[in-house]
Amino acid sequence: MLKSKIKKGLLTLAAATVMTTPVMAEEPMAVNIPRLSMDVANTIAVNTIKACREKGIPVSVTVVDRNGIVQAQLRDTIAPPVSLSISNKKAYTAVMFNVKGSQLGDRANSPLQTMGEGLAFMAGSTPIQAGGKLYGAVGVSGAPDGMDDEACAVAGVESVQDDLEMM
Repeated sequence: MLKSKIKKGLLTLAAATVMTTPVMAEEPMAVNIPRLSMDVANTIAVNTIKACREKGIPVSVTVVDRNGIVQAQLRDTIAPPVSLSISNKKAYTAVMFNVKGSQLGDRANSPLQTMGEGLAFMAGSTPIQAGGKLYGAVGVSGAPDGMDDEACAVAGVESVQDDLEMM
């Protein structure tokens, strides 16, 4: 009789535990991360350079993936050598914050600027987004005004935007 009561009590406890335990969705074993192909990154870089050339501005351009790692980088023939590293910092910053560089100017005086993380809070970059996904960013340097850099970056992305949206 005691065994029966203990058994019944354990079964009741087990049932109550099962009913009150939240159902947890199983974590996927792999994560799909959207990435640009090398060819698309190069197309964006080349078309960014072309957009600035049409304005008579020699620039450097860097295309980074969603982790801020360089996928393509070009410096126009007479663009200042320093513009290469600046374009990289602009692209990295845009992808880390997922906004255009022109939207980050107010952070230029923040402690983030002094942390040595390779950030550049200035106009001249744009994220690469399509279909609700972040693919990376483009950074441009060399124009007298960062808004000109940014317009060229946007033009480079727009050159592949329709194709990215179809993916």
